[in-house]
Amino acid sequence: MKAKNSNLIAANRAKKDEFYTQLTDIEKELQYYWKQFENKIVYCNCDDPEESNFFRYFAMNFNILKLKKIITTHFVYSDVFVEGSTYKLELDHQVYIAKDGKMNLSNMQKVILKENGDFRSKECIELLKEADIVCTNPPFSLFREYVAQLVEYDKQFLILGNMNAITYKEIFPLFKDNKLRLGYMLRIKEFKTPEGTMKPMGNVNWYTNLYVKKYEKDIYLYKYYNTEEYPKYDNYDAINIDKVKEIPQDYDGVMGAPISFLDKWNPKQFEILGIDRYIEDNPNPGRRFSINDKEIYARILIRRR
Repeated sequence: MKAKNSNLIAANRAKKDEFYTQLTDIEKELQYYWKQFENKIVYCNCDDPEESNFFRYFAMNFNILKLKKIITTHFVYSDVFVEGSTYKLELDHQVYIAKDGKMNLSNMQKVILKENGDFRSKECIELLKEADIVCTNPPFSLFREYVAQLVEYDKQFLILGNMNAITYKEIFPLFKDNKLRLGYMLRIKEFKTPEGTMKPMGNVNWYTNLYVKKYEKDIYLYKYYNTEEYPKYDNYDAINIDKVKEIPQDYDGVMGAPISFLDKWNPKQFEILGIDRYIEDNPNPGRRFSINDKEIYARILIRRR
């Protein structure tokens, strides 16, 4: 009975994680990275090729991007897994889209998988080792584990994730060390569900370790420090910043900026010291800072270089 309940929980989680990114959202983001995909093997490891717009995008633009190969695999949940219910597709030449909008899968090499297509399976890890860049919409409930795997195998990636993932104890250090950045297009508004309906989200962003040119530009600072507009925290020696554009240009101490700071951060302009709840000298480890005994939302601790 316990095993059956675990299976039901896994199935429910997989269902909640399953939604499809719109092609227009993929096109808007990918336009900035074309040169970085040249002669690369792209792996979409959470993508049903018959439904995935990630696979569709790379197949449609195979020659334009000058790709070497595309590989796609996807997870199939079943109480009793049947070999042959999952497969991988490989494409190493231009593919054409059928008139009804479906992929012409006959143009691709199809190989039956022995396992269920989980990105953590041995088969999928071997494919990951072969790939240069991973690009997909991974299951958000497994985001920490998913990113950890990409880092472990030293892969370049461009993936989607919830905005709140920035504050995860396992994810934020990658930002701090400049090994992870937000992409160009933020706040993707909605996704398509397997049932064909649209699901509003509004807090989903692109995460990548590819080169993002916009972070070479300094944040324009126009305000000056004063004690009234920039109070200090009750329990930490830093001033509070409510909006990135309000960072004072003349303050050299530690500042707590909102997490939206990461969308503007030029590492040559500011140093990131940590995030409130996990910084080493937080007197209340695991807790956010407060002002007038009121806890505020997550703050990234920064200092001007």
